[in-house]
Amino acid sequence: MLVVACQNPSQREAVKNSEDCVIVNQPEDQACVPKTIDRLVTLDGAAFEYAIALGLEPIATVPSNFQAQLPALMTNAENIQNIGKGEQPNLEAILGTNPDLIVGLDSHQSIYPQLSQIGPTVLFPFEHSGQWKEVFASVGNALHRQAATQSALAAYQARSTDFRTQMGDRLDNLQVSVIRLYPDGINLYLKDSFAGTVLQDAGLARPPSQNISAVEAQQKFGNPIQTRISREVLEQADGDVIFLWTGENTPQGNEEAKKRLQQLQQDPLWGQLRAVKAGKVYEVPSYWIGSGPIAANAILDDLYKYLLGEN
Repeated sequence: MLVVACQNPSQREAVKNSEDCVIVNQPEDQACVPKTIDRLVTLDGAAFEYAIALGLEPIATVPSNFQAQLPALMTNAENIQNIGKGEQPNLEAILGTNPDLIVGLDSHQSIYPQLSQIGPTVLFPFEHSGQWKEVFASVGNALHRQAATQSALAAYQARSTDFRTQMGDRLDNLQVSVIRLYPDGINLYLKDSFAGTVLQDAGLARPPSQNISAVEAQQKFGNPIQTRISREVLEQADGDVIFLWTGENTPQGNEEAKKRLQQLQQDPLWGQLRAVKAGKVYEVPSYWIGSGPIAANAILDDLYKYLLGEN
């Protein structure tokens, strides 16, 4: 279900009388998405990625660090206006773009009343990144891009199937660990994280410490997709292969995470891990914490590269 706040009665009446948009009914509200979307503003990196994957060209967005690592997202970057930092959109900047549609995640619900005064606004529920396929399909449906949605997901699934076919019997005895280094600790990314869903589709098994569903992880750790571990249980980060990233939202955070990696590499416990001994620890970009089909395909590219030796 789309989650949006209330429009005033005059706005709703205008929506109902419009012949150029399609009404999206909500429990408490309704929004009208233009049949032709010319001036789309996205409020966060996830919505931006979905729009690009659907063949739309946002005129403005809130940039994120991982976007710059995905060329497919930045082909028209010079023409896309920056409307904020982090995931905090600037309302005045949005107003200046004169949008015909504003799209984002429901994390922006608190500013919906102001957004809806600027233009039609739809916000999508997004509990965690492992739900990316469902959210992407919801966005595609609301934005009249059902065929593009199906095409993007089918192409991704075909590549996943091809990867499994090429891996063959090697999938039977291979466990893949996914970890992220924060400046202050080490986190394991679990089965239903974004990266975890891509690994599942690729037929790759996870170590027992990471093969934990979102429901179970929420109950055990209070987080559906990741959990922090201490140095004393560093073996939980082990696997036949380790994919690791250090991306943070600020240059200072990135630098601190890089220092954390250098410290980890000098730790004797790290050196005892079998993936480390085998030389199969691969540092990957932050699109491993992505949110849509473009980032998912980029992860598949890495799997082809590191596990099959294909560029």
